[in-house]
Amino acid sequence: MAQKTNAARLLDQMKIAYELIEYDVDESDLSAVTVAAKSGLPIEQVYKTLVARGDKTGVLLACIPGDQELDLKALAVLSGNKKVDTVPLKEVQPLTGYIRGGVSPVGTKKKYPLFVDERIESVQRVSVSAGIRGCQMALSPADLLRATGGRCGRISKSP
Repeated sequence: MAQKTNAARLLDQMKIAYELIEYDVDESDLSAVTVAAKSGLPIEQVYKTLVARGDKTGVLLACIPGDQELDLKALAVLSGNKKVDTVPLKEVQPLTGYIRGGVSPVGTKKKYPLFVDERIESVQRVSVSAGIRGCQMALSPADLLRATGGRCGRISKSP
């Protein structure tokens, strides 16, 4: 049985159905493609959460398909910024409470605006980090958006 994380407890409080999926962690490869393979999920359903900072809005989160790259210009437009950059790795944990490879869009230390790639609307289930390495949460895209107040738009591109 997977351990309950803060993200999972928040979904419980909101009465949102989800499934915890555990997988073996390889510290040298924390990529979403590897997570998908190890957890038996199609890569189209595995979303990674990135931490960014806009020049006007400050810190924000972006959730994109695991096999895609964040389109910083598109994220800037969607979030009302002129410029957006990902934050340095050393800032991720102090800002979110999560470590690299375990950043969940649910349950960050502070509630940041979340922007989700619109491709999420084409999948039945989406999988995001449960807040620790080695554990994913699978839930409906509508429930993820409801739990986070996420806003959809095209914010990713092929690598």
